[in-house]
Formats: sequence, C-alpha cells, structure tokens
Amino acid sequence: MSLADSLFGRPLATSEERAEHIGVSAGIPIFGLDALTSAAYGPETALSLLIPLGLMGVHYIVPIISAIILLLGIVFFSYRQTIAAYPGGGGSYTVATENLGTGAGLLAAAALMIDYILTAAVGVSAGIEAVVSDQPWLLPHTVMLCLIVLAVLAIVNMRGVKDTGAAFIIPTFLFVGTLLVTIAIGALHVFKSGGHPVAATEMPHALPATVGFLSLWLLMKAFSNGCAAMTGVEAVSNGVMAFRDPRAKNAQRTLSVIIGILIVLLFGISWLAKKYGIMAMEQDMPGYQSLLSLIVMAVFGRGWFFHFTMWSVFLALCLSANTAFADFPRLTRAIALNDFLPHVFVLRGRRLLFSYGIYALTFMTAVLLIAFRGRVDQLISLYAIGAFLAFTLSQAGMVIHWKKQGKAHKGHHWHMFVNGTGAIATGITTIIVLVAKFTSGAWITALLVPTLIVLMMVIKKHYRRVNGEVVEMYPLNLTNMQQPLVVIPMARWDRMTEKALRYALLLSNEIKVVNVIGADGEETLDNVWEANVLKPIRDQGLHEPELITLHSNIRLIINPLMDYILELEQQNPDRKITVLLPELVVRHWWEYFLHNQRVQMLKLLLLLKGKQRIIVVNIPWYL
Repeated sequence: MSLADSLFGRPLATSEERAEHIGVSAGIPIFGLDALTSAAYGPETALSLLIPLGLMGVHYIVPIISAIILLLGIVFFSYRQTIAAYPGGGGSYTVATENLGTGAGLLAAAALMIDYILTAAVGVSAGIEAVVSDQPWLLPHTVMLCLIVLAVLAIVNMRGVKDTGAAFIIPTFLFVGTLLVTIAIGALHVFKSGGHPVAATEMPHALPATVGFLSLWLLMKAFSNGCAAMTGVEAVSNGVMAFRDPRAKNAQRTLSVIIGILIVLLFGISWLAKKYGIMAMEQDMPGYQSLLSLIVMAVFGRGWFFHFTMWSVFLALCLSANTAFADFPRLTRAIALNDFLPHVFVLRGRRLLFSYGIYALTFMTAVLLIAFRGRVDQLISLYAIGAFLAFTLSQAGMVIHWKKQGKAHKGHHWHMFVNGTGAIATGITTIIVLVAKFTSGAWITALLVPTLIVLMMVIKKHYRRVNGEVVEMYPLNLTNMQQPLVVIPMARWDRMTEKALRYALLLSNEIKVVNVIGADGEETLDNVWEANVLKPIRDQGLHEPELITLHSNIRLIINPLMDYILELEQQNPDRKITVLLPELVVRHWWEYFLHNQRVQMLKLLLLLKGKQRIIVVNIPWYL
C-alpha cells in the first residue's frame, strides 16, 4: 500500500458513491459539531463583554442566551422547511440565486465562504485554547499547535465523508456527554443548596466593576458576540445530498437532534455560570481559564473528570472545524458550476470529494490562524456576520419560493410566515452584529464580502468570453490546410533533439533548426550538421531542414529565439508555426528543478506573446 493510500484511503470508483452516504448518527458529528461546540465559547464571548460590570454582569447572561435560543428556534424551524423544499441541497447560495436573483446569490456565496473559513479558524483556535487552559505551558506554541491540528483535519477529511463521520462520532459524544453530566450534577448541587451552591475549589475573583449599569450598547455587543453560538446551523441544509435515503427526513432528524442538544448546552452553561457566580476572565490575564473550564472546576474540582472534560472539549472544538470542511467544498462546487469560481472546484478527487475546495479552505484558514495568532477573542470579532447574512438571504428566498408555489402547495401561507419571521429576525440580528462589532473587526468582513463578489463577477466575465470564442460549434473548417513551418530550438545534437527532428520530418517539409550562440561561446551544430543530419536525410530523399544560427551578445538565449519565431510568424501570415520543444521527463519531483528551465520559460513566453498561429508541442524524453 502506498503512502497516499495509507493517509487518504484507496481511490474510490464513482459507482461506490452510494456507500459513502451517511445516516443520522454520522451526520451529527459531520454537520453538527460546529454548532454543538459553539456552546463551549458562545456564552463566554457574550460574558467577556460584561466584564466591566464586575460580578453583576453574570446576572445578565441567562437573558442574553435565552434571546439567542429564541432566535435559534426560529432559524431551526425555517431550515427544516428549507430541507423539505430542497432535498437536493438547499444552502443559502442555491435558495437565494433561484428565488432572489444572481446578485443575492453572490452575496450569500461570499458571506458563506467567509463564514466557513472563520468556522474552521475559530474551531481550531478554541480547541487549542481549551488545552492551554489545562496546560498553560503550551501558550507560547499556540499558532504551531493550531496549524498541526488543521493539517490533521485536512488529512482526515480527504479520506471521505464516511470515514470522517466514523472518526468523529466518539469525540462528539464524549464532548456532549461530559458537558451534560456537568450540567446535570451542577443543577443537582444548585437545588440541594437552595440555589446557592459552593464551588468545589477556590475560583478566581471577578475584576472590580468599572461600569455602573448595563447600557444598550453593551447589551448589543454582548448579544452579537453570543450569536457566535448560532454559526453552523445551516450546514445540514447544505449537505442534504450526503445523507442516505430518505435524504430530507434524515437531514431533518439530524438538524433536530443538533438543535435540541445545543439549546440544553447553551442554557445549562449560562445558568450554572449565574448560579455559581462565575465571571469570564480576560484572555490576557495570568492564569487565564475559559468559562467552561471554570464551571467544570466549580462542579467537580480540578480532578480527573476536569482533565477528561477539557481534553474532550479540546478534541471536539478542533474537530468542529470539520463542518467547514464538509460544506465549503460543496459550496464552492455549486458556485463553480455557475462559472463564478474556477472550474477546478467541480473536480472530484480520489475519494469522491471536491478536493480543491479542501485545499483552498486549509490554506486560507492557515493564513487566518497565523495572522490572528490563533486567538479566539480576535477571530470572534469577524465571526457570525457571514452566517447571519446567509441566514437572512436564505429565509427571504424561501418566502419567494413558497409564494411561487401558491395554491399548488398546501399550507404555503404558513410556510411563508415561518420563513418570513426567520428572515426578519436574522436580518435585524445581522444589523446588530455588524454595528456592534464593526470597529472590533467586523469591518474586515464587511470589506471582504464585496471584494469576493467583484472577484466572482470577474471570473464569470472571463468564462463568458471563453465560451463566446471557443464553445460555439461550426462545421469543420478545411481551408488553409498547408503544412506548418516547424521550428526546433537546438542547443546541441543528442538523442532528445534527434527525436524532435524525426517528429518534425513527419509534420512538414519546411523545418528550421535554430541554434543560438551566446557570448560565452556555446558549442555550435556546424561540426555535426553535415554528417549526422543532412547525410542521412539525403540518403532517404527527404527535404533538408535549414540550420539557422543566431548570435546573442548579452548571453541570453531565449530573447533571440523569441524574436526569430515572432518575426517568422509575421513574415508568413497564412502559415501555422509549430515550435517543437525537446524536454526531459524526470523520475523524481526534485530532479525537475535541475532541468528544463529554459524550455519552461520559452514555453511560457510563447503562450503569452504568441497568437493563434503559433503552436507549441512538447517532445518528451523519459529518463
């Protein structure tokens, strides 16, 4: 078995695609881990903005999270309808494009692509943050650890959907199980103590209050940060095609389980933080602990269960980036099918995946992790805007969808009401999040969205021009069928150039062998031309090639060659010019750097400067 097979699995035939479809149990970790693990940092990101209120800020976290849960419920019912209406996969891009037009579709596409990249970056960095909470000595190595985890995630996802689901099931249930146990035991302590539980170990004291009351602006900022807990909800509707039949039903069941667990985790963690009086810590503080680690410490102390839970959280948070890996390639494929992204994103790899989407996501996530030093608090400022913008466009598109259905679909008025409510709620939230986070980093996302839209429109314009020039079919044109003028750049006479000349004799009776002599005194072909070339050709009665000797005073070989070929093209306006380039094909990749530099440069210049009548042909010599 090769190394590639060991890492990425054996190549799959297209006929094996059905075996790669998944059920609810595998769908939860693949499409739901991002949403579920947001419970580990969602309440903390909201509470961290209430730090200026001191310990009093803890009392506001439950109402804020409750508002987010209400919004989550609205989005949940909206997406259940989207899955039913689009069993072939109804992501925001598809829904918005079909119902609101191309412009809205591109807006959704740009927002979603940014959101998925941030999902991967936030998931990985939050996972490393959990480890650092348990092992503070790892803090200086945060970025390197993030990149290692990202590389592992990319390799696992390259193995295919089925293998990915199997690998992520245990970490997902460990994460959910440990947190549910924490919430259950914590709630038991609360009720046994009459609502005033005592922490199992001494807790860090909250910073003194610097603000006397909760302002509307502070409330908006806390709410917008907490909305990070809602990212990833759309993933199931994007990935309906990954489920086995009945696809829509399995996708709806998966979404229901994910949202149900997420609601319990969000409310439970926030409620325990309030009851135990645990305030979030500044990430720059010495001995920083995440809110989740403080809650687990308060309930169980710093024993084996604490360490087990934190490592479960680390594993799940790191793997939560998998939601982006599951959906980003599908999204880029859908966009590329409409010519708004390079067509390479449509191609499937060895495991029936859209591999180039995974490559692109991995690269851009790595850039983000390095740029923001793997810090969750800095990345979170860019987060959620793309998700809520996509939510809004999807729900607005569904309203138009049900309107088009009219009386042909029973209950279309109710469906319009549900999706309309979702569109209004998420639209208002998008504005709040954008305004509240704008100066903290949301301006970057707001700038990237239109930039991506312009880029996609430029790509579309290119493909439209290409289609206009080459795609339209005409009858075969048999005019001007003269033999081409053949040009062979030849530095010396060897087996490679002999192969090129033999091929040239099959193509044309007019062959020009060009030998460039530089100022350094390269060897010429004059000494061997008569005996090794012309004599065998005369003996066979073939047309003799012409030897053209060019001189270069500045040691550059390519420039005189290019000038000669372009001049030859101008002098022969009715002839094709075929340039044969002998080229070594080496056995090992590293040997490539030892050969062919001039050939590659000449080939590039001919492609860039040449016209339709210059044709470049490689003559390979295999070592």
